[in-house]
Amino acid sequence: MADAAIERVLATSEALALIEELRARHGALLFHQSGGCCDGSSPMCYPQAEFKVGEQDVWLGEIGGVPFYMSQSQFEYWQHTQLIIDVISGMGGMFSLDNGTGRRFITRSRLYEAQELSRLSPVRRAA
Repeated sequence: MADAAIERVLATSEALALIEELRARHGALLFHQSGGCCDGSSPMCYPQAEFKVGEQDVWLGEIGGVPFYMSQSQFEYWQHTQLIIDVISGMGGMFSLDNGTGRRFITRSRLYEAQELSRLSPVRRAA
């Protein structure tokens, strides 16, 4: 049996619970890893119908059934890093749906080990 693919993005149980809370309030969701402008480098959560994914955005996977994207240029820096989406107390990004909940999504990360690199889950460009 082949080894399972290594996911590029994961979520903690706390993040999955907040995702479910936001989905119950707002419907289908989408994440986009911010590149560091107004809201720093935060995972931003949006109503899926209200965020247009660009041709240069890269799909990394799903967390809690929610697609997770980042820009191609940012992916060049993060491609050897597994993203772990977590939640802490505090104000969320002003454009992200977690704002106003008293909690916010954050990105933790770890470098892949050498033996994991050949087993990474595939990425794809947004269409």
